[in-house]
Amino acid sequence: MKFQVNRDVFSEAVSFAVKLLPQRTTLPILSGILIETTETGLKLSSFDYEVSAQTEIVAEVQEPGKILVSGRLLADISARLPNAPVRFSTDEGKIVVSCGSANFTLLSMPVEEYPTLPQVSASSGVLPAEAFAAAVAQVAVAASRDDVTPVITGVQLEVSSHSLSLVATDRYRVAVREIEWASDDSVTDTITALVPARTLTEIGKTFGHSGSISVAITSTDERELIAFQADRRTVTSLLIKGNFPPVKRLFPETVDNYAVLNTAELIEATRRVSLVLEREAALRFSFTVDGVTLEAIGSEQAQASETIDAFLTGSDTVVSLKPQFLLDGLGAVHSEFVRISFTKTDNPNKPGPVLITSQSTKDQAGSDNYRYLLQPNLLLR
Repeated sequence: MKFQVNRDVFSEAVSFAVKLLPQRTTLPILSGILIETTETGLKLSSFDYEVSAQTEIVAEVQEPGKILVSGRLLADISARLPNAPVRFSTDEGKIVVSCGSANFTLLSMPVEEYPTLPQVSASSGVLPAEAFAAAVAQVAVAASRDDVTPVITGVQLEVSSHSLSLVATDRYRVAVREIEWASDDSVTDTITALVPARTLTEIGKTFGHSGSISVAITSTDERELIAFQADRRTVTSLLIKGNFPPVKRLFPETVDNYAVLNTAELIEATRRVSLVLEREAALRFSFTVDGVTLEAIGSEQAQASETIDAFLTGSDTVVSLKPQFLLDGLGAVHSEFVRISFTKTDNPNKPGPVLITSQSTKDQAGSDNYRYLLQPNLLLR
């Protein structure tokens, strides 16, 4: 095998192929990156049985072939090569990499032991890449990071003929966002796919500037997977098995009691006042016609409070919220103002979940369909 390729193009392709590989794997063969020659250049692939990544780039091929080499080592090397064409050749089980005056000799891994990459079915539909990336960033923050309950470590995609809904929860909060999507004629009923949040986050970052993303959801007897394709790049992910909790039912249709605040002011005040809090402690928010007062009782040595403007509709309300969970929701509201709505429970002494939505102006609700429901107590038990 022998080829020459542009350094920047090659480095970017290697970085993409290894990005989703785990830092540690029980099978060393799965840490490799597979490089194959094609009619127009090269195809680079990685696969760890959970996630796969493939990309094709243009290269000048002198001798066709296929090699398998340590992915992260190759990524480190390619990122630091001098500004010159990269030349690859094989020599008795070793791989020689040359670029300018730099030369590396790498051990080749056994290609015949590498697993067969998953096949991608026909596309189920197409998404606007920028909107998809923004939606993933807004929703994935609410997914659980506790592997004890794998089903809530994912983001549930709910696909209909004209829209795609993303839902995530860790039982303390729920985030939902809907975006438009153009499905093919085969999508007649709602299709669901539970994708690991970490994988979906990387996909959103990788494909965020690709114009449009083609999505395919495949179900066979052995595996269920989802594939994302754009710019000659493909990422597949196994879906999480299990029933995602029906958290959408927790969202109220209307709320009459709410406050509108400047998003940046609330973020800064929350960060300041929470400095004196001990870990996992909540902030007290008192909403009145005069504004909202934030109070933190950290310890005998430190307390803090601050009052900022708020436009209240309905009755005075006091709620206690974990500051980081609130900041996660506020950070996902891409608008100058934010609406915080106060839901009710059967117990008048116990406030219901707080609903956070975007607000274009003091009087105009946002139009991005983003909703974030937050409660200091578990939403589902």
